[in-house]
Amino acid sequence: MRIESVGVIGAGQMGSGIAHVFALAGFDVHLTDVSADALTRATDGIAANMDRQVSREKIASDDRDAALARIATTQTLTDLGQCDLVIEAATEREAVKDAIFAELVPALKPETILTSNTSSISITRLASKTDRPEKFLGFHFMNPVPVMSLVELIRGIATDDETFSACMDVVDRLGKTAATAEDFPAFIVNRILMPMINEAVYVLYEGVGNVKSIDKAMKLGTNHPMGPLELADFIGLDTCLAIMNVLHDGLADTKYRPCPLLTKYVEAGWLGRKSGRGFYDYRGDEPVPTR
Repeated sequence: MRIESVGVIGAGQMGSGIAHVFALAGFDVHLTDVSADALTRATDGIAANMDRQVSREKIASDDRDAALARIATTQTLTDLGQCDLVIEAATEREAVKDAIFAELVPALKPETILTSNTSSISITRLASKTDRPEKFLGFHFMNPVPVMSLVELIRGIATDDETFSACMDVVDRLGKTAATAEDFPAFIVNRILMPMINEAVYVLYEGVGNVKSIDKAMKLGTNHPMGPLELADFIGLDTCLAIMNVLHDGLADTKYRPCPLLTKYVEAGWLGRKSGRGFYDYRGDEPVPTR
């Protein structure tokens, strides 16, 4: 099947970015969220980001206008029932995703491909809660979606070849590059990235270096564009902790034990940029290290 209409569940940073790139690539996009405010923020953010692309001559103003016209929003999940492809981009909690699929699946066309943007949770297990495990796939975009070229495609144990090929075609049409990962906890990118971030938090926790020194060392010493603690704040410390817990539980190896300091920050509600405070305090004119 050729995919023309796409449903995106979740209007947060990832969901809005996914809607952005699909609309620019010519797909009809249906973006849903339980929050009307989140939908408004998402569409305003997409418009602002596309305006920035126009100002930088990345896209033409006519392309921006056409893309924005292709995005429809709804608070009713079942409105996505007629989409050819659905991408779930809700919070990284399995119970939330299961509840979404339980409500959505009865409304879907039999041929609809159902996917998750999960960064760590078992695709096979998520698929088993639906009526279409053969048409279920992990479709993991990198953040920020309009900038990052990689998409991880993760097959569950039942994913059929037709579904995988259709999603590979979608990645090509988006102008992005696919990397195929096996269905193991955190897949490829986060299996490597999150333990590095967690180790940076341990270095901070043990007093080996402060926030500024750790990030400076990795940026200048290994040529990373962002330091690991700055990156953790960008991703969201709650997301980092959730992925580390998936790794620790799924692989039963103590090397994946989340740093107690990471847990403490999340318990305090210091989740990074989105909450205004994490390893840096973002409430002033310039970010200030919190340790």
